[in-house]
Amino acid sequence: MKVGLFFGTFNPIHVGHLIIANYMAEFSDLDEVWFVVTPLSPFKKKSSLLDNHHRLAITNIAIEDYPKLKASDIEFKLSQPNYTVNSLVHLEEKYPMHEFCLIMGEDNLKGFHKWKNYETILQNYELYVYPRISEGSTENKLLKHPKIHQVNAPIVQVSSTFIRKSIKEKKDIRAMLTPSVWKYIDEMNFYKH
Repeated sequence: MKVGLFFGTFNPIHVGHLIIANYMAEFSDLDEVWFVVTPLSPFKKKSSLLDNHHRLAITNIAIEDYPKLKASDIEFKLSQPNYTVNSLVHLEEKYPMHEFCLIMGEDNLKGFHKWKNYETILQNYELYVYPRISEGSTENKLLKHPKIHQVNAPIVQVSSTFIRKSIKEKKDIRAMLTPSVWKYIDEMNFYKH
């Protein structure tokens, strides 16, 4: 089975994440897409991050009607700060029958050369890159790499940061979340303060 790994804090998971993941599962050669909920990115501050178990719960709620999408807490058990290369090794040991690939936005590919052991990742894993509108878009030489596949997934300009800020400002952003995710966030009073 070929599994695409979509790493992120998913704080919270929104329709943009679902559209990309579902597109990858339906329109590429990936059999499943796993949302790997990360405890803390080495590049992000922790202040506005919901607890791991809440973000995992929200992700599971969001994907309950999508059999090709799964949520993974694999990184919760790894020592922090964790790096993608360690997660890949861990997943391969745990699921030797699966072939794992990485899913990332074109904007993340720009900084990919800064990732720990990025050459090793590129040597051993395929990357599925979806388009993102970003400032100062420049041609990325990595896009021509044989292990990198550009997937023409829809561009959705929604961010978790925008959603958190909007909830705090008491804006109605329900359309950007699945109804069940909105209900959970609202009932738990997340992001309101």
